[in-house]
Amino acid sequence: MDDRPGCLVGILKLFALGWLFDWLQDNFGFGKGCSCSGIGCGIILLLIFLALVCSTIFGTDWFSLTQLFPLSLV
Repeated sequence: MDDRPGCLVGILKLFALGWLFDWLQDNFGFGKGCSCSGIGCGIILLLIFLALVCSTIFGTDWFSLTQLFPLSLV
């Protein structure tokens, strides 16, 4: 059976991610902090956000290593 969430759940997840990303960027992102620390935090937040959005849209499970290392090797 396919355990994928419905369309409404995906839209709500994207809305929550957008709100969280905006809040984090306003507090820790680009232009915040001394010298270039805001740029580093902004880029890290952007990469994490993009990974979470791709995970939500495409249903990617980034923490599942069973596809890379099948258990049938023994």
